[in-house]
Amino acid sequence: MLMKNAIVLLSGGLDSATTLAIAQHDGFSCYALSIDYGQRHVAELAAAARIGQSLQVSDHQFLKLDLTVLANSALTDASLAVPMHGTSTGVPVTYVPARNTIMLSLALAWAEVLSSQDIFIGVTAVDYSGYPDCRPDYIHAFEKMANLATKAGREGRELAIHTPLIDLPKRDIIRRGMELGLDYSLTVSCYQADAAGYACGLCDACHIRRAGFESANIPDPTYYQHQ
Repeated sequence: MLMKNAIVLLSGGLDSATTLAIAQHDGFSCYALSIDYGQRHVAELAAAARIGQSLQVSDHQFLKLDLTVLANSALTDASLAVPMHGTSTGVPVTYVPARNTIMLSLALAWAEVLSSQDIFIGVTAVDYSGYPDCRPDYIHAFEKMANLATKAGREGRELAIHTPLIDLPKRDIIRRGMELGLDYSLTVSCYQADAAGYACGLCDACHIRRAGFESANIPDPTYYQHQ
């Protein structure tokens, strides 16, 4: 049976890797899209490459899009400190303005080229940093917009944005990935990982990831800078 094409946004982190594994398990031929947007944790792109190779995606595109000139974020501006876990209130300074909107738009363009009606993104609204573009109402709105903005959508070939993790706590995401044979040592989640991909162990992303493995009662394979 002919497999349906799907675009999977692959950052190199735990959530996007799990999303890719789920999409493949669901029978999609997966085309991975990774964006080099000037993020200071550039090691995640090397992780994305490892994951794409490990899961043998149909194609893997890396696009360079410099958001450092537009986005005032601790992830794109080295002069801004990445906050340690528990020190932020509201939307944290690690929020990159419009990042998911930009990435989903690029995925949407590739989906039209590949005649794909399916985009997967690993957003979660349970154990997360509170970013506005990771929430269900945003995803639903983008999906509606995408079907109004594209030739395929206007001709009745509606696009679906798949968010298989959005309602899952981190422990359940990890357990699902383990069931699918995912090697989490390939992934990088830390906001300030070093060039080798070693995590700081102190930022929000590290805290959420570590707590997820502890809650799932699964050994944490993360490489930390101060082990």
